[in-house]
Amino acid sequence: MHGKSEIGMSYRAVLCALASAALFGISTPAAKLLLGSIDPTVLAGLLYCGSGFGMALVRSLASSILVSRAEQGSLTRTDLPWLSGAIFAGGIVGPLLLLFGLTQTDAASASLLLTLESVVTALMAWFLFGENLDRRIVLGMCCLVAGAAILAWSAKPTLTGVVGPVAIVAACVAWGLDNNLTRKVCLSDPLQIVQLKGVVAGPVTLALGLSAGGALPPIPAAALAAIVGFFGYGVSLTLFVVALRDLGTARTAAYFSTAPFFGVSVAVLMLHEPITLQLASAGILMGFGVWLHMTERHRHLHTHDAIIHTHAHLHEEHHQHVHGPADPPGEPHTHSHRHEKIEHTHTHVPDTHHRHRH
Repeated sequence: MHGKSEIGMSYRAVLCALASAALFGISTPAAKLLLGSIDPTVLAGLLYCGSGFGMALVRSLASSILVSRAEQGSLTRTDLPWLSGAIFAGGIVGPLLLLFGLTQTDAASASLLLTLESVVTALMAWFLFGENLDRRIVLGMCCLVAGAAILAWSAKPTLTGVVGPVAIVAACVAWGLDNNLTRKVCLSDPLQIVQLKGVVAGPVTLALGLSAGGALPPIPAAALAAIVGFFGYGVSLTLFVVALRDLGTARTAAYFSTAPFFGVSVAVLMLHEPITLQLASAGILMGFGVWLHMTERHRHLHTHDAIIHTHAHLHEEHHQHVHGPADPPGEPHTHSHRHEKIEHTHTHVPDTHHRHRH
């Protein structure tokens, strides 16, 4: 396949997923620092305002910075229910739960607990959305769960010790749903998706925080929160959406599982949090789980049903179609095109063109 590795993955998509993980992972300890001076709900609103309005500016000025130079397909009316659900779950509920959890949990532990997002995402993709997960992926998820269990265990559990981790796990569930719903619209312009998420979720969450008694922080603190939101949420989510196209939901989430390790590194270096045996053991298990996800191989005879859709593409194995006089020249390009039904065998992942049942 043109531009693909032997395991059917786009190197560009893998790099996008890892870069997305790094940006989000670093944003967790950064948000922890901001919580000292900003109300959690107000901070969540500022983070998403920075994401949405910042991405709107990028989209209006130079969308080619973060995505393909090919024109991206716009969202359609049929995309709105999926996107609305993703905005509510991932743009409002998830950040509120995370920031509340951060007030009860140290940043290093919170960063590793966030690895559970990939597990929840994969389970939803498997059981609710029909994406294939083999035994290697299941074993990797078990390692991630075991690592999180070790991390959250306390010899003398208290209500304070339980509430924080539970809130963070609930945030992972919200983001797992968000990831799967976003997969439904990932062929559309990722900058537009991120912009709409931010400009809707940000002001709504900010209004909730202010109505509950929170106050706007000084301008320097608000600006810093917006910057963290732009990179840790906006740019990160844009790269995540791009990766969804070529890797599928569960596999993209597996690469994104590296986010907590970036977060832990920053938390240890900047916040001077200790490296404990508990933390190290959980990190080893989680790292092994991520490695299992990354080294999966999947090959079998499969059928591509006929379909008509619009997205940026090259003329590789899955895009051998005839062009009309109105279709754009050059590659990659975007236009409505038809995939004829084909049956073949090659190594692949559940990307845009491999959403078949097993």
